[in-house]
Amino acid sequence: MNNSGLAVEVSKDRNGTDQILLRNPRGASAKVSLHGGQVLSWRTDRGEELLFTSSKAIFKPPYAVRGGIPICFPQFGQRGSLEQHGFARNRTWIIDENPPPLHPNDACGKAYIDLLLKPSEDDLKIWPHSFEFRLRVNLTADGNLSLISRIRNINCKPFSFSIAYHTYFSISDISEVRVEGLETLDYLDNLYQRERFTEQGDALTFESEVDRVYLCSRDAIAIFDHERKRTFFIKKEGLPDVGVWNPWEKKSKAMVDFGDEEYKQMLCVNGAAVEKPITLKPGEEWTGRLELSVVPSS
Repeated sequence: MNNSGLAVEVSKDRNGTDQILLRNPRGASAKVSLHGGQVLSWRTDRGEELLFTSSKAIFKPPYAVRGGIPICFPQFGQRGSLEQHGFARNRTWIIDENPPPLHPNDACGKAYIDLLLKPSEDDLKIWPHSFEFRLRVNLTADGNLSLISRIRNINCKPFSFSIAYHTYFSISDISEVRVEGLETLDYLDNLYQRERFTEQGDALTFESEVDRVYLCSRDAIAIFDHERKRTFFIKKEGLPDVGVWNPWEKKSKAMVDFGDEEYKQMLCVNGAAVEKPITLKPGEEWTGRLELSVVPSS
């Protein structure tokens, strides 16, 4: 479950759900809940929280936690017959004590935990496909956070799915942030019935609600936070799309698990596979990776 010398601690939250705390030797940390297989916290070695969680978030199953890194599977948004963003973020995962091996680089020098989700009988009634979803959460010696997903079809027929790591980044002020790496890309705008547009700017900045899926993106995206003088870097594999979301003022007030002014302190940028769902034949496995890092910027 873990590499020697790196700390992995299992405890229970106030609702009795297991959560895992990963620490590296420098003091950086990440916290993962078995509710949703969701990363709830990612802190630097100075204790600075890098992920946003709403002060009104509901931590009690079956609700999804508003913040951290919810996993949207097997559906993104309302692009299908399931509940919004699918059911994986609302299910209880288990610790995978004996996962199939990954490449040695995915364990060496890292504090990590392996989680597993299998469908329940109720899940199979609403989405009749047998699968194994394995998730490894890594915290590196440098404090980088990576999530590696492996989804296997253990059914006797093919199935298709969408997936997104719905990452809530903690920022100083939405008006002080820009996103680079999306220029010239086509995107689907959920505020205009998923109409297709092309990004015209050199960088994405924010003056109102944004709810977009950028298509066929580069494998590296940067979020510059001018006020905090830091830059998030998002690297991804197997995830061709990027979701960008900020609810702005009006929508914030309509959400019961989100503060009226909290839109100013968060930005969701998601590594995703949305426009073209992934299809697995019986026995096939898909792997997707997301790696997050943060560096000071001038």
